Amino acid sequence: MNLDRIQHLLEQARKRRLLVVGDVMLDEFVWGKVSRISPEAPVPVVEVQRESSYPGGAANVARNLREFCATVHISGLVGQDAGAKRLADLLREEGIATDGIIEAEHFETIVKTRIIARQQQVVRVDREKKGALPAEVVELAAERISALLPEVDAIIFEDYNKGFLTQELVDRVSAVASAAGKVITADPNPGNRLEWRGVTTIKPNRSEAFAMAGRSDTGAADEPLKDEPLLEVGQILLEKLGAPSLLITLGEHGMILFDRASPPYHTPTRAREVFDVSGAGDTAIALFTLALSAGATLQEAAEISNHASGVVVGKLGTATLTVDELLASLEKDHA
Repeated sequence: MNLDRIQHLLEQARKRRLLVVGDVMLDEFVWGKVSRISPEAPVPVVEVQRESSYPGGAANVARNLREFCATVHISGLVGQDAGAKRLADLLREEGIATDGIIEAEHFETIVKTRIIARQQQVVRVDREKKGALPAEVVELAAERISALLPEVDAIIFEDYNKGFLTQELVDRVSAVASAAGKVITADPNPGNRLEWRGVTTIKPNRSEAFAMAGRSDTGAADEPLKDEPLLEVGQILLEKLGAPSLLITLGEHGMILFDRASPPYHTPTRAREVFDVSGAGDTAIALFTLALSAGATLQEAAEISNHASGVVVGKLGTATLTVDELLASLEKDHA
Protein backbone atom coordinates (compact mmCIF):
# COMPACT_ATOMS: atom_id res chain seq x y z
CA MET A 1 0.00 0.00 0.00
CA ASN A 2 1.75 3.16 -1.21
CA LEU A 3 1.33 6.63 0.26
CA ASP A 4 -0.92 7.82 -2.59
CA ARG A 5 -3.29 4.96 -1.86
CA ILE A 6 -3.24 5.78 1.86
CA GLN A 7 -4.02 9.44 1.18
CA HIS A 8 -6.88 8.44 -1.12
CA LEU A 9 -8.44 6.16 1.50
CA LEU A 10 -8.18 8.80 4.22
CA GLU A 11 -9.78 11.37 1.92
CA GLN A 12 -12.66 8.98 1.22
CA ALA A 13 -12.97 8.26 4.95
CA ARG A 14 -13.62 11.94 5.63
CA LYS A 15 -16.91 11.61 3.71
CA ARG A 16 -18.14 8.55 5.59
CA ARG A 17 -20.80 8.38 8.30
CA LEU A 18 -20.64 5.65 10.92
CA LEU A 19 -22.85 4.27 13.67
CA VAL A 20 -21.52 2.51 16.77
CA VAL A 21 -23.98 0.29 18.64
CA GLY A 22 -23.05 -1.23 21.97
CA ASP A 23 -22.28 -0.91 25.66
CA VAL A 24 -21.43 2.71 26.45
CA MET A 25 -19.74 3.73 29.67
CA LEU A 26 -17.88 6.56 31.36
CA ASP A 27 -14.14 6.13 31.90
CA GLU A 28 -12.78 8.12 34.84
CA PHE A 29 -9.09 8.52 35.65
CA VAL A 30 -7.65 9.65 38.97
CA TRP A 31 -4.00 10.61 38.53
CA GLY A 32 -1.70 10.85 41.52
CA LYS A 33 1.57 9.90 43.17
CA VAL A 34 2.51 7.29 45.75
CA SER A 35 5.03 8.12 48.46
CA ARG A 36 3.96 5.86 51.32
CA ILE A 37 2.05 2.74 52.34
CA SER A 38 -1.17 3.06 54.30
CA PRO A 39 -0.91 2.36 58.06
CA GLU A 40 -4.40 0.79 57.84
CA ALA A 41 -3.52 -1.94 55.31
CA PRO A 42 -0.57 -2.95 53.08
CA VAL A 43 -1.74 -0.78 50.19
CA PRO A 44 -0.28 2.36 48.60
CA VAL A 45 -1.68 5.77 49.48
CA VAL A 46 -2.35 7.72 46.27
CA GLU A 47 -2.16 11.49 46.61
CA VAL A 48 -4.53 12.82 43.94
CA GLN A 49 -3.10 15.43 41.59
CA ARG A 50 -5.76 15.59 38.87
CA GLU A 51 -8.82 13.82 37.51
CA SER A 52 -10.14 13.32 33.98
CA SER A 53 -12.96 11.48 32.25
CA TYR A 54 -13.66 10.20 28.73
CA PRO A 55 -16.36 8.34 26.82
CA GLY A 56 -15.68 4.63 27.32
CA GLY A 57 -16.65 1.25 25.92
CA ALA A 58 -18.59 1.61 22.67
CA ALA A 59 -18.44 5.38 23.16
CA ASN A 60 -14.64 5.20 22.95
CA VAL A 61 -14.97 3.48 19.56
CA ALA A 62 -17.05 6.45 18.41
CA ARG A 63 -14.46 8.80 19.89
CA ASN A 64 -11.70 7.09 17.85
CA LEU A 65 -13.67 7.66 14.66
CA ARG A 66 -14.55 11.32 15.07
CA GLU A 67 -11.19 12.67 13.88
CA PHE A 68 -11.36 10.70 10.64
CA CYS A 69 -14.90 10.83 9.22
CA ALA A 70 -17.84 13.14 8.55
CA THR A 71 -20.32 11.99 11.21
CA VAL A 72 -20.38 9.50 14.06
CA HIS A 73 -23.58 8.34 15.75
CA ILE A 74 -23.63 6.33 18.98
CA SER A 75 -26.38 4.07 20.30
CA GLY A 76 -26.31 2.57 23.78
CA LEU A 77 -28.01 2.52 27.17
CA VAL A 78 -27.50 4.88 30.10
CA GLY A 79 -29.34 5.69 33.29
CA GLN A 80 -30.84 8.96 34.44
CA ASP A 81 -27.92 9.88 36.66
CA ALA A 82 -24.81 12.04 36.94
CA GLY A 83 -22.72 9.55 34.95
CA ALA A 84 -25.14 9.78 32.02
CA LYS A 85 -25.08 13.57 32.07
CA ARG A 86 -21.29 13.66 32.16
CA LEU A 87 -21.04 11.13 29.32
CA ALA A 88 -23.55 13.06 27.19
CA ASP A 89 -21.62 16.30 27.75
CA LEU A 90 -18.34 14.65 26.74
CA LEU A 91 -19.85 13.14 23.60
CA ARG A 92 -21.33 16.46 22.54
CA GLU A 93 -17.99 18.20 23.17
CA GLU A 94 -16.37 15.75 20.76
CA GLY A 95 -19.05 16.23 18.11
CA ILE A 96 -20.55 12.75 18.41
CA ALA A 97 -24.29 12.49 17.70
CA THR A 98 -26.18 11.07 20.70
CA ASP A 99 -29.60 10.62 19.08
CA GLY A 100 -29.27 6.84 19.44
CA ILE A 101 -28.68 6.92 23.22
CA ILE A 102 -31.47 5.39 25.33
CA GLU A 103 -32.07 6.67 28.88
CA ALA A 104 -33.67 4.10 31.19
CA GLU A 105 -34.98 5.07 34.60
CA HIS A 106 -33.92 1.89 36.41
CA PHE A 107 -30.54 1.48 34.70
CA GLU A 108 -27.28 2.68 36.25
CA THR A 109 -24.78 4.24 33.85
CA ILE A 110 -21.63 2.12 33.77
CA VAL A 111 -18.65 3.98 35.24
CA LYS A 112 -15.09 2.63 35.41
CA THR A 113 -12.67 4.58 37.59
CA ARG A 114 -8.95 3.90 37.22
CA ILE A 115 -6.42 5.07 39.81
CA ILE A 116 -3.08 5.83 38.11
CA ALA A 117 0.22 6.45 39.91
CA ARG A 118 3.74 6.49 38.46
CA GLN A 119 2.26 5.76 35.02
CA GLN A 120 0.77 2.50 36.32
CA GLN A 121 -2.77 1.51 37.13
CA VAL A 122 -3.05 0.87 40.87
CA VAL A 123 -6.68 -0.27 40.96
CA ARG A 124 -9.90 -0.02 38.95
CA VAL A 125 -13.31 0.57 40.49
CA ASP A 126 -16.35 -0.54 38.44
CA ARG A 127 -19.88 0.71 39.05
CA GLU A 128 -22.43 -1.29 37.11
CA LYS A 129 -25.49 -3.46 37.57
CA LYS A 130 -26.17 -6.06 34.91
CA GLY A 131 -29.61 -7.38 34.14
CA ALA A 132 -31.87 -8.53 31.32
CA LEU A 133 -32.82 -5.76 28.91
CA PRO A 134 -36.59 -5.07 29.10
CA ALA A 135 -38.50 -5.73 25.89
CA GLU A 136 -39.61 -2.10 25.64
CA VAL A 137 -35.97 -0.94 25.73
CA VAL A 138 -35.02 -3.37 22.94
CA GLU A 139 -37.94 -2.11 20.88
CA LEU A 140 -37.04 1.54 21.44
CA ALA A 141 -33.38 0.91 20.60
CA ALA A 142 -34.31 -0.97 17.41
CA GLU A 143 -36.56 1.90 16.34
CA ARG A 144 -33.93 4.55 17.04
CA ILE A 145 -31.20 2.64 15.21
CA SER A 146 -33.45 1.82 12.24
CA ALA A 147 -34.18 5.53 11.86
CA LEU A 148 -30.44 6.25 11.72
CA LEU A 149 -29.51 3.54 9.21
CA PRO A 150 -30.29 5.53 6.03
CA GLU A 151 -27.86 8.20 7.26
CA VAL A 152 -24.81 5.94 7.78
CA ASP A 153 -22.36 3.97 5.63
CA ALA A 154 -21.16 1.45 8.19
CA ILE A 155 -22.11 -0.02 11.57
CA ILE A 156 -19.94 -1.31 14.40
CA PHE A 157 -21.35 -3.60 17.09
CA GLU A 158 -19.21 -3.18 20.22
CA ASP A 159 -20.01 -5.84 22.83
CA TYR A 160 -18.69 -5.55 26.38
CA ASN A 161 -21.27 -8.05 27.63
CA LYS A 162 -23.10 -5.44 29.71
CA GLY A 163 -26.55 -6.30 28.36
CA PHE A 164 -27.35 -3.80 25.61
CA LEU A 165 -26.58 -6.08 22.66
CA THR A 166 -29.20 -8.84 22.55
CA GLN A 167 -29.75 -11.36 19.77
CA GLU A 168 -33.02 -9.69 18.81
CA LEU A 169 -31.47 -6.25 18.54
CA VAL A 170 -28.43 -7.49 16.58
CA ASP A 171 -30.63 -9.50 14.20
CA ARG A 172 -33.03 -6.64 13.50
CA VAL A 173 -30.29 -4.11 12.84
CA SER A 174 -28.10 -6.49 10.82
CA ALA A 175 -30.96 -7.61 8.57
CA VAL A 176 -31.83 -4.07 7.49
CA ALA A 177 -28.20 -2.90 7.22
CA SER A 178 -27.07 -5.99 5.31
CA ALA A 179 -29.94 -5.69 2.85
CA ALA A 180 -28.87 -2.08 2.23
CA GLY A 181 -25.29 -3.20 1.50
CA LYS A 182 -23.69 -1.47 4.46
CA VAL A 183 -20.38 -2.53 6.01
CA ILE A 184 -21.08 -4.22 9.36
CA THR A 185 -18.40 -5.26 11.84
CA ALA A 186 -18.56 -6.74 15.33
CA ASP A 187 -16.17 -6.68 18.29
CA PRO A 188 -17.61 -9.68 20.20
CA ASN A 189 -17.49 -10.82 23.81
CA PRO A 190 -17.36 -14.59 24.46
CA GLY A 191 -19.53 -14.09 27.55
CA ASN A 192 -22.42 -12.97 25.35
CA ARG A 193 -23.08 -15.84 22.94
CA LEU A 194 -24.51 -14.01 19.96
CA GLU A 195 -24.83 -15.09 16.35
CA TRP A 196 -23.51 -12.45 13.96
CA ARG A 197 -25.60 -13.07 10.86
CA GLY A 198 -24.95 -10.57 8.07
CA VAL A 199 -21.76 -9.16 9.59
CA THR A 200 -18.84 -8.39 7.25
CA THR A 201 -15.97 -8.92 9.73
CA ILE A 202 -15.75 -10.11 13.33
CA LYS A 203 -12.81 -8.87 15.44
CA PRO A 204 -11.98 -10.76 18.65
CA ASN A 205 -8.64 -10.63 20.40
CA ARG A 206 -6.61 -13.81 20.80
CA SER A 207 -8.07 -14.95 24.13
CA GLU A 208 -11.61 -14.17 22.95
CA ALA A 209 -11.05 -16.10 19.71
CA PHE A 210 -9.87 -19.22 21.56
CA ALA A 211 -12.80 -18.97 23.99
CA MET A 212 -15.31 -18.58 21.14
CA ALA A 213 -13.81 -21.62 19.39
CA GLY A 214 -13.95 -23.69 22.60
CA ARG A 215 -10.17 -24.24 22.58
CA SER A 216 -7.51 -23.75 25.24
CA ASP A 217 -4.72 -21.32 24.42
CA THR A 218 -1.35 -22.83 25.30
CA GLY A 219 0.53 -19.64 24.43
CA ALA A 220 1.42 -17.58 21.40
CA ALA A 221 4.16 -18.55 18.96
CA ASP A 222 6.64 -15.91 17.82
CA GLU A 223 5.44 -16.27 14.22
CA PRO A 224 1.62 -16.18 14.00
CA LEU A 225 1.60 -17.74 10.52
CA LYS A 226 3.31 -20.80 12.05
CA ASP A 227 1.07 -20.84 15.14
CA GLU A 228 -0.95 -23.97 14.36
CA PRO A 229 -3.48 -23.61 17.23
CA LEU A 230 -4.17 -20.00 16.20
CA LEU A 231 -4.55 -20.92 12.53
CA GLU A 232 -6.93 -23.72 13.48
CA VAL A 233 -9.01 -21.39 15.66
CA GLY A 234 -9.26 -18.91 12.79
CA GLN A 235 -10.64 -21.54 10.43
CA ILE A 236 -13.03 -22.86 13.09
CA LEU A 237 -14.46 -19.39 13.69
CA LEU A 238 -14.82 -18.63 9.98
CA GLU A 239 -17.05 -21.68 9.66
CA LYS A 240 -18.78 -21.37 13.03
CA LEU A 241 -19.65 -17.68 12.79
CA GLY A 242 -20.49 -17.64 9.10
CA ALA A 243 -18.82 -14.26 8.53
CA PRO A 244 -16.85 -13.63 5.34
CA SER A 245 -13.80 -12.51 7.32
CA LEU A 246 -12.24 -12.57 10.77
CA LEU A 247 -9.61 -10.22 12.25
CA ILE A 248 -7.85 -11.44 15.41
CA THR A 249 -5.79 -8.89 17.33
CA LEU A 250 -2.65 -10.38 18.89
CA GLY A 251 -1.22 -7.68 21.17
CA GLU A 252 2.55 -7.49 20.72
CA HIS A 253 2.27 -9.82 17.69
CA GLY A 254 0.02 -7.46 15.70
CA MET A 255 -3.05 -8.87 13.91
CA ILE A 256 -3.98 -11.81 11.73
CA LEU A 257 -6.71 -11.71 9.09
CA PHE A 258 -8.70 -14.71 7.90
CA ASP A 259 -11.04 -14.66 4.94
CA ARG A 260 -12.53 -17.30 2.70
CA ALA A 261 -10.80 -16.15 -0.48
CA SER A 262 -7.17 -15.83 0.68
CA PRO A 263 -4.54 -17.42 2.93
CA PRO A 264 -4.20 -15.97 6.46
CA TYR A 265 -2.58 -12.53 6.40
CA HIS A 266 -0.38 -11.34 9.29
CA THR A 267 0.56 -7.74 9.99
CA PRO A 268 3.16 -7.36 12.78
CA THR A 269 2.79 -4.78 15.53
CA ARG A 270 3.68 -1.19 14.64
CA ALA A 271 3.94 -0.02 18.27
CA ARG A 272 7.22 1.72 19.13
CA GLU A 273 6.51 1.83 22.87
CA VAL A 274 3.69 0.36 24.95
CA PHE A 275 2.43 2.37 27.93
CA ASP A 276 -1.25 1.38 28.12
CA VAL A 277 -3.26 -1.16 26.12
CA SER A 278 -6.68 -0.02 27.43
CA GLY A 279 -8.82 1.00 24.48
CA ALA A 280 -6.48 -0.43 21.82
CA GLY A 281 -9.16 -2.87 20.66
CA ASP A 282 -11.60 0.04 20.29
CA THR A 283 -9.13 1.81 18.01
CA ALA A 284 -8.59 -1.36 15.99
CA ILE A 285 -12.26 -2.00 15.18
CA ALA A 286 -12.92 1.71 14.57
CA LEU A 287 -10.20 2.25 11.96
CA PHE A 288 -10.67 -1.17 10.36
CA THR A 289 -14.37 -0.51 9.77
CA LEU A 290 -13.81 3.04 8.58
CA ALA A 291 -11.16 1.89 6.11
CA LEU A 292 -13.50 -0.78 4.70
CA SER A 293 -16.28 1.78 4.28
CA ALA A 294 -13.82 4.05 2.44
CA GLY A 295 -13.09 1.31 -0.11
CA ALA A 296 -10.03 -0.39 1.39
CA THR A 297 -9.43 -4.09 0.85
CA LEU A 298 -9.46 -6.32 3.93
CA GLN A 299 -5.65 -6.38 4.01
CA GLU A 300 -5.38 -2.60 3.61
CA ALA A 301 -7.93 -2.10 6.39
CA ALA A 302 -5.94 -4.43 8.65
CA GLU A 303 -2.73 -2.48 8.01
CA ILE A 304 -4.38 0.87 8.75
CA SER A 305 -6.03 -0.54 11.88
CA ASN A 306 -2.76 -2.03 13.07
CA HIS A 307 -0.86 1.24 12.67
CA ALA A 308 -3.62 3.12 14.53
CA SER A 309 -3.50 0.66 17.43
CA GLY A 310 0.29 0.97 17.54
CA VAL A 311 -0.05 4.71 18.11
CA VAL A 312 -2.62 4.55 20.94
CA VAL A 313 -0.79 1.94 23.02
CA GLY A 314 2.05 4.46 23.29
CA LYS A 315 -0.25 6.80 25.24
CA LEU A 316 -1.60 6.63 28.78
CA GLY A 317 -5.33 6.35 29.43
CA THR A 318 -8.19 5.66 27.05
CA ALA A 319 -6.41 7.31 24.15
CA THR A 320 -7.27 8.20 20.56
CA LEU A 321 -5.11 9.37 17.67
CA THR A 322 -5.08 12.07 15.03
CA VAL A 323 -4.90 11.84 11.24
CA ASP A 324 -1.37 13.25 11.36
CA GLU A 325 -0.24 10.61 13.90
CA LEU A 326 -1.66 7.81 11.76
CA LEU A 327 -0.03 9.22 8.64
CA ALA A 328 3.30 9.56 10.43
CA SER A 329 3.17 5.90 11.47
CA LEU A 330 2.25 4.75 7.96
CA GLU A 331 4.95 6.94 6.41
CA LYS A 332 7.63 5.45 8.69
CA ASP A 333 6.70 2.07 7.25
CA HIS A 334 7.51 3.39 3.77
CA ALA A 335 10.68 5.29 4.68
